[in-house]
Amino acid sequence: MELNPILAGKLSLNSDIPLYAQLVGIIKRHISSGTLAVGDLLPSEAELCRSLDISRNTVRQAIGDLEDEGLVVRKRGKGTFVADPSTNRRGVRYSFTTEVSSLGKVPSSTLVDFDLIEADSELCRKMELKENTCVYCFTRIRNVDGQPLILETSYYPQFIYPNLTREMVQTHSFYSLLYHVGITPFSADDSYEAVTLDAQRAALLDVQPDSSAFYHQRRTKTEDGRIYEYTCSYIRGDRVQLDVHMQKTGMTFVRTID
Repeated sequence: MELNPILAGKLSLNSDIPLYAQLVGIIKRHISSGTLAVGDLLPSEAELCRSLDISRNTVRQAIGDLEDEGLVVRKRGKGTFVADPSTNRRGVRYSFTTEVSSLGKVPSSTLVDFDLIEADSELCRKMELKENTCVYCFTRIRNVDGQPLILETSYYPQFIYPNLTREMVQTHSFYSLLYHVGITPFSADDSYEAVTLDAQRAALLDVQPDSSAFYHQRRTKTEDGRIYEYTCSYIRGDRVQLDVHMQKTGMTFVRTID
């Protein structure tokens, strides 16, 4: 049986690029070159761990990022396959990993906190939830080239994915988990506000207290209009520029990361 080309890849422990990101790059290159075609089966987690001498968490993070970009699809009991881009569902698609990788930079995330809480009245209002609804709340630091850029706190109703765990958030793209239970982003409302950082948030973002930042809020909806995600983020003002281009046919918005 012919060896899957991914298993012949080489990862470097001496590289500044995390192992999972190196694996993502190897798989992407084989997909873009046509070595792996739509519908081809990727090696199993066990095969990747054994051949590349990496942990299951590294493999899961890489596959999760590829799922987030719509490049692969996991089928329960069958394995992970190269996805057909023409079958991607209509709607918005945002991936921190994709945004940062497209700039030639290395993305990573650090999970700071994970909890299941009862939504207060303000959160219920923002997410249009019934009173006393339980929601997942997790906070992550989004890093670029190993340096913190965004302090992000996300809220999701428990009922959309009842058995979510801390480990799953650490090893999977949460959007890819939701996709498998039929929840995909269709529209999102964003807002940005100029703020200064208090001492605690500044420490997490490795800047001085009172440094400038963008306070970003996002509410994401399904096609039938349900809000299933509310995210609030503090973005370092010294590393991000927001550009808006307007013309008769509409408006484009670009976030540039230094």
